[in-house]
Formats: sequence, C-alpha cells, structure tokens
Amino acid sequence: MELKRVVVTGLGALTPIGNTVPEFWDNLIKGVSGAGPITHFDASKFKSQFACEVKNFNATDFIDRKEARKMDLYTQYAIVAAKEAVKDAGIDTETEDLNRVGVIYGVGIGGLHTFEEEVLNYANTKDTIGPRFNPFFIPKMIADIAAGQISMIYGFHGPNFTTTSACASSSNAIGEAFNLIRLGKANIILAGGAEATIYPAGVGGFNAMNALSTRNDDFAHASRPFSASRDGFVMGEGSGCLILEELEHAKARGAKIYAEIAGTGASADAYHITASHPEGLGAKLVMQNALEDANMTTEDIDYINVHGTSTPVGDISEVKAIKALFGDHAYKLNISSTKSMTGHLLGAAGAVEAIACTLSVKNDIVPPTINHEEGDDDEQIDYNLNFTFNKAQKRTVNAALSNTFGFGGHNACVIIKKYTE
Repeated sequence: MELKRVVVTGLGALTPIGNTVPEFWDNLIKGVSGAGPITHFDASKFKSQFACEVKNFNATDFIDRKEARKMDLYTQYAIVAAKEAVKDAGIDTETEDLNRVGVIYGVGIGGLHTFEEEVLNYANTKDTIGPRFNPFFIPKMIADIAAGQISMIYGFHGPNFTTTSACASSSNAIGEAFNLIRLGKANIILAGGAEATIYPAGVGGFNAMNALSTRNDDFAHASRPFSASRDGFVMGEGSGCLILEELEHAKARGAKIYAEIAGTGASADAYHITASHPEGLGAKLVMQNALEDANMTTEDIDYINVHGTSTPVGDISEVKAIKALFGDHAYKLNISSTKSMTGHLLGAAGAVEAIACTLSVKNDIVPPTINHEEGDDDEQIDYNLNFTFNKAQKRTVNAALSNTFGFGGHNACVIIKKYTE
C-alpha cells in the first residue's frame, strides 16, 4: 500500500505570547517572555507566584455565552485555536465531505479547574444542604470533551478522540492524525492540544514536586533552559491547532501549504514516573524512530525544537540524546527551546511547538532560547552546540524536529519539512 503524503494547510494558536498565530510568531522571533504574576487566583502563599498565562482572553468573543458556561477554560482555548486554524485553511463546511474530517486533540490533565471548583463547592456545602454538583461537572471536566466540542461546532464526523500522554499529548495527537490520513482514513484532521491548569491544584501540585521555578523576583527570566541557574519550569497555558491534510485533497481545493509532515515517532523511557532517563535513552530512541518513519537521516535535520523545560536534569539528558544520535552533525544544528518564552504548556506544548517548527521551515528563521546570560554555563552541557541563545537566527530550515517528553516516560517526536512537489 502506498502511503499518502500529509501537509499542513492551517494553523491556530492561543498562547502566553500571542492570541493568534501571527502575534505568537512575531513575539517568538522577538524573544518576548510570556511570564507574569498569576492572575487566575491568589498565589501569594505559593512557592511559585508567576506563570505564563494567556492574556486579554474573553471566551464570549468567540463562543456563545450560554455555551461557554458549559466549558472548562481548556476547552474554550481549544475551540479558539481550532477556529483560527479552520479559517486559515479555508475549510468550507458546505462543500467538504465532513465524514472525512476529524479532530484529534491532546491534553495532559484536562478540566482541572472545573474538578477543583466542584469538589471545593461540595466540601463547603455538604453538611448543610447535602451533595450538590453542577450537572455540567463531568462533561466540562473530562479530557476528551474539547475534541468533541470542536466536532459539534463544525459537524466534523471523522475520527475524533483525545490523546493523553502528559506533556507529549499533542505531539501524539499529531502523530495519530498523520497516520490516519496517510493510511487513507481521513482527508483532513484538526490535530492539536490545549491546557489550562494555572490554578491552586496545578501550581500547588507541581510545587510539591519541586518542579516549578521559584524565581518570583525575576519571573521574566525564570524559564532559562540550558543555563546553570535554571531551577524548574514555568507553567504555561493555551492551545495550538494544525490542519493536517492529504496532499492531493489539499491541491484539489487550492489550499495553501505551509509544510509537510515527514514522520513521527514515539517511545518510552521505562525509567521513572517523572524524571527522564539520565542518559536520554528514550529521547534518543524517539528521534531515531521519527527519522526512520520519515526515511530521513540525521544530516537532513536543520533545527530541533527541544523539549527543553528548564529543569536541572531534563535539559542535560536531552542534550546527551542529541549528541548520541546526531554525532558530528549535532554541531551543525540550530537548537532552541521556545518554552523559554511560552513557558511549558503541558498537553498543549507539542502542538504549539509544532507550529513554531512549521513557521521556522516556512520562513527560514529559528526562534531563540532566551534568558541565557554570559557565564551561566552548566559543566554537564556542551556549549559548542548552537542553542540559538537570546536572538533568532536566519538560516535555511529544510527540516525541523520537535521533541516532547512527558511524565511517565512518554516521548513523542514530529518532523516537519519544506513541501516540494
């Protein structure tokens, strides 16, 4: 069976550094930090009092007020990114075969705020009036609902489900969509991810693990991947959506083509519930699997958008994996962590970073890793590698590789390349 080619024909993004794709990309290239004091709740007693929140967001600008009340914030984010992507791709629901248009969205946690809110309401009222829950509690909270809600808005009847693999979730969503389309199971799939967990349970839970940066007095510089002074990741939120489409279908309807999905990979560390393998064995394997899937060699890759969360152990293991797999070519690559600007969007990270890779391939420019200071070097990291510190770099990007790794040892990788006939 001859596999079909899969291209990217639309993009949508709602992020801490931009509420549309053009705004996101402009601030990414400029090296703008999305970090700020937490506004979703009073974080004054928390170890981490800042995060990368979406700014100036009003759900009712995009969603009917009555319907928005039935949705957790993460679902609202998902819908907004999907709407931008569908419009960008020029999908006409009047002429399209909607039975062959699907939605696959990744989420790491889901409706955490809804869960937290409902349980607290129950705890505060059960002694006086008995258990009382919002009838929309479950359908607001469950992780799969964002994909379902998007399908209902447009009437998309194709494959519809959610991938949940912690911070690798939306990269896995892209991989699943890619495989379904190239096997001929769908013409178009909205592949993305969303997350909105900057609430007490989310921040408190990650603080308890000592996973978050506590640089409260210098939050704009707190996400500092590959710097010796890194002290944890900065939590982010938002959504990203890519329209994946079978090539001949895209050409037939005259769609613009951003880039081509070359291949995807998955692997497991099988090592620890939260820590990455210290030698990066799972990270190396997932990149190798993606290259084999794409029928590409290490020399074909120009840019790696790394997982690069700014954690003491994780950054080191990913560098080890890159050096072990790419050998001498590692020194010819551009490497950057866009989490230095967006923070870590958890289940939405893979989709947002795949958008960054797509635009890097399209525009031949690599976004930076910000916040590295002269002399702030970790002796376990090879600084002869080009981490694209602090300033975007122009170069030909024929192919970009995006890494995402999640708690539980889940690893996912997506390779995006220039589209050519």
